[in-house]
Amino acid sequence: MDSNLFAAFAVVALVSALGAALFAVVRLRGRRGIATATQRATYEVLHTAGLAAEPLRAGLTPAGAAKAVRHLRALVGAAGLALVDAAEVLAIDGRGSHHGEQLVLAAQRAIAADRSTVLGDAELPCDRVDCPVRGAVVAPLTGPGGRAAGALVAIADGQPAPGLVQATLETADWAGAQLALAELDSSRERLARAEVRALRAQISPHFIYNALTAIGSFVRTDPERARELILEFAEFTRYSFRAHGEFTTLAEELRSIDRYLTIERARFGDRLQVRLQIAPEVLPVSVPFLCLQPLVENAVQHGLSRKPGTGMVSIEARDAGTECHITVEDDGVGMDPELLTTGIVELAATDPSDDTGQHVGLSNVDERLRSVFGDQFGLVVETGLGSGTKVSMRVPKFHRHVRANP
Repeated sequence: MDSNLFAAFAVVALVSALGAALFAVVRLRGRRGIATATQRATYEVLHTAGLAAEPLRAGLTPAGAAKAVRHLRALVGAAGLALVDAAEVLAIDGRGSHHGEQLVLAAQRAIAADRSTVLGDAELPCDRVDCPVRGAVVAPLTGPGGRAAGALVAIADGQPAPGLVQATLETADWAGAQLALAELDSSRERLARAEVRALRAQISPHFIYNALTAIGSFVRTDPERARELILEFAEFTRYSFRAHGEFTTLAEELRSIDRYLTIERARFGDRLQVRLQIAPEVLPVSVPFLCLQPLVENAVQHGLSRKPGTGMVSIEARDAGTECHITVEDDGVGMDPELLTTGIVELAATDPSDDTGQHVGLSNVDERLRSVFGDQFGLVVETGLGSGTKVSMRVPKFHRHVRANP
C-alpha cells in the first residue's frame, strides 16, 4: 500500500477514535450534570433570595429597595411589586407605579395595624382605561423589635389568588428577617465602636501615669533616652487614640505593642523580658483594632509586676492555613481558675489593685472577636495561681466585611 495512503487511513482512524471518545465523555458529563426540575427550581429560588438579601441587609432605604425589589418580585411572582415605608414608595418593579399614593395609604394602614390586607379593584380606582391593576396584597415588613418598618405590596392584574397571597406573606416575613439582621449588624458595629472607646479610656489612666513617670526618671540622667521614649510614647498614643477604623493589620498592632513594651522596659529594666515569634505570612492579616495590646498590658501589669525577679512575656503568631493563631503568654503570678467559671465577661474591672479585676480588657476583646468573626472565635484563657497566664485567639485570614483601615 502506498505510504501516503496508509498515513491518510491512519489519520482518519485516529480522528474517528478521538471523536468516539469525546462523544463518550460528553455523554458522561452530560449525564452527571443533569438536574431534576425540583433541584433547578430550588436553586433558582435560593439564588434569587440571595440576590435580594444583600441590599436588604443594608436596611430599608431607597437605594437598597431599588436593588432588592426586582428579585423580590421574582420570588412572589406578581405582576408588580413595591417596597413602601410609612411615607413613600421606596421602589417598584413591574406594573402599578401610577397607584403610588394608594399603595402608600394602604401600607400605612397595614403598618399601623401590623396586619396584612388584600385590596380589590374597588380599592384601587384608576382613570386610565388601559390600567391592568385589579388588586394587591399588602404585607407589613416586621423588622427589629417586632415593629413594622415598612410594607411589601404585590400588585395583581386580577383578584389576588390564594397562591399570590401566601407567597407575598412568606416573602414579607423573610424580608423582615433580613431587615432585623441589618439592625443587628448595625447594633454590633455601634457596640464595637463604643467598646473601642471604652477600651481606650480603660488603657489610658494608669499606663500614661507610669509611662510619664518612667520617662521623667531619664530626663536628667539620660536625656537622649528620655527623648526616644517620648517619641515612642507619642507614636503609641497616636495609634491608640486614632479617630477612625475598627480594624488594623497584625503588623500595625504589633508595631504599637513594641512601642508599649519599649516604654515598659524603661520602667521595669531587666525584670521584663520579651520573646516574639511571628510568622511573616500573617503580618497582613486584618484584626480588630486594639485586640492584642490589652492582652500584653494584662501580662505586664497583672502577671509580671507582682512577680519578684525576672518575668517573660511571649507573643506568638502562627500561620494555620485559613486562620492566624495568636497567643500572649506570661510566666507571672497567674490567677485562680475559679474566677473564670462565671465567664470572661466578669473580668472587666479597671482597678489594677483589685485581684478580682485582673486581665483588664479581656472581656472587651472577647466580645469584639465574637461579634466580628462568630462565637467560635472568642478568647481562650489558661491560667493558675503561680502558673502564669496564656491567652489565645484565632483570627480568620479572610473574612467578609473585615478589612484593615489605612
